[in-house]
Amino acid sequence: MVHNPTELVGEAGWITGPELLDAVSRSTVQRWISTGALIRLAPALFALPASAPDWRVRAAAAVHGRDAITSHVTALALWDLLEHPPGPVHVTVPRGSSGRGSPGVVVHRTPARLTSMQAGGVASSPPARAIVESWGTTTRAHRAEIRAAAITAVRRRLCTPRELSRELDRHIRLPGRAELRSLVDLLLAGCRSELEIWGCLRVLRAPGMPAFTLQLPVTVAGRTFLLDAACEESMLAVEMDGAAWHGSQTQREADIRRDGLVATIGWQTLRYSYRRLTESPAGCRREFLAVHTARVQLLGTDRVGAAAGVSRRRPCAA
Repeated sequence: MVHNPTELVGEAGWITGPELLDAVSRSTVQRWISTGALIRLAPALFALPASAPDWRVRAAAAVHGRDAITSHVTALALWDLLEHPPGPVHVTVPRGSSGRGSPGVVVHRTPARLTSMQAGGVASSPPARAIVESWGTTTRAHRAEIRAAAITAVRRRLCTPRELSRELDRHIRLPGRAELRSLVDLLLAGCRSELEIWGCLRVLRAPGMPAFTLQLPVTVAGRTFLLDAACEESMLAVEMDGAAWHGSQTQREADIRRDGLVATIGWQTLRYSYRRLTESPAGCRREFLAVHTARVQLLGTDRVGAAAGVSRRRPCAA
């Protein structure tokens, strides 16, 4: 015999009405609700008091037993791309479905076919769609969080820049679309962090700079490395080092070994710290151009794309 709702509900923190009534009488359920031992999330969904405020519980309950998926910022949180903000969870249903939600749930309707993926054990929008959905519904002040989520999603390979671009093409009236289009274009070009975006816009694409390829793969000694930015004309690589990643002694030693390896096939590497890039972009450009000019003369002006083990990628031209 079940003596309390905690024993019945278990670790999930929520339970359906039919499951409850299979185990206890309707009067017992009513008693638990009246005493606050059980919280009604929706007409046939119940949660323990400690679980009811949890957005993950509310999200799972909101899509249970219906043609619906979590979406917008709730999907991004399930993909671990941002912290779920205070307030309601978001779900999306087909346009013909009921748009009625329960307290704490925002229901969106879409004419498109629902595309569902599992995120955190819950049916959710794919990352690219959730990013574009969230961008169009959040305030301008909070778009920095969605921007960071987009960069992280691409870096973690949860989605590709092309998937983001295709999703954006579907939303021609998206608020703030031009700003998101600029970000997606930079991701398509190969940027994988805010520092690389800064370097691309403020240093690499400045007037008088040569053409670069971002995230260029080079293979040496059976290992493949991605160069943050590579000028194939002078075989000169630019590495943009974030303090959080490249500040440790172990990583600095790994960077030295890597630079030495790519030098064996002709690449010289210039490394710029976050501080130098952001505080002295003009100084970084001057240094690069001086080394670039010397290497073009050394290698010969006709030596374009002569690097060993190089795979072609989209250039980042000024």
